[in-house]
Amino acid sequence: MIHAGLVLEGGGMRGLYTAGVLDFFLEKDLIFDYVIGVSAGASNAVSYISRQKGRNKIIITAFIDDWRYMSIKNLVKNGSLFGMDFIFDEIPKKRVPFDYETFFNSPVTFKVGVTDCKTGKPLYFEKSEMDKNFTALRASISLPLVSPIVHYRGYHLLDGGITDPIPLRQAMADGYQKNVVVLTRNKGYRKKPINTPLRLLLEKKYRDYPNLLTAMLNRYQIYNNTLRYIDLLELKGQIAVIRPSKKLTVDRFEKNAVKLNDLYELGYYDAAEAYDRIKTVINRHSAVY
Repeated sequence: MIHAGLVLEGGGMRGLYTAGVLDFFLEKDLIFDYVIGVSAGASNAVSYISRQKGRNKIIITAFIDDWRYMSIKNLVKNGSLFGMDFIFDEIPKKRVPFDYETFFNSPVTFKVGVTDCKTGKPLYFEKSEMDKNFTALRASISLPLVSPIVHYRGYHLLDGGITDPIPLRQAMADGYQKNVVVLTRNKGYRKKPINTPLRLLLEKKYRDYPNLLTAMLNRYQIYNNTLRYIDLLELKGQIAVIRPSKKLTVDRFEKNAVKLNDLYELGYYDAAEAYDRIKTVINRHSAVY
């Protein structure tokens, strides 16, 4: 096991890129002793920690056209674009079995980032704080406007990507100064401020959560500042960054199976291309045990 951090960005269906990266890591037995992720990044992490290579790709390709997985019908019927019960109950327990035992017994430290709607600040739940329904993970992938607020341990929670979209600083605060960061956007990408129609919609929907609104309006600044910090650390050779090497044609809610498969393959390819760079950072700064 490698004494280094693995930091995983979200991105909805763009997370299939991360699935390809993590499957390459599993193939090479590249296991980090600390993993932190938000949204789709955290979802991919659980199959990595349970060492189930290919599981995330199987799920997406098998169920992407199933309305119970993601659909407007789901949003109208259950108040969530993503079918949370289908994803977190039906699939792992009946369709594509999840290895709960390996996951919960793994020595890997795992943190999933969420957003506290009342404070507008990020929260991080460790593996030991997660239940078998993965409620914290449900919260982390609960996107504003298309998912209900998740109530867990007395908190009102939403998408972890709102307040800490790339949780590198948290990994460093936890003592991991050397990290591998997996991004789901091309190099040079910068997020833009929320437009007026969307802002008005958010203000109406979340008027009871003023701190959450502030966080959502400031998200682009947090995201862009984090990317600048990542670029600086990458330039210094303190971290290894894996990001899509080709222009993305996949959006957050992509349902084109060919595009998604290509994105997975790109993640695998980019991880392979970065392998020597990753080993250089790890061997220079971190212990392997």
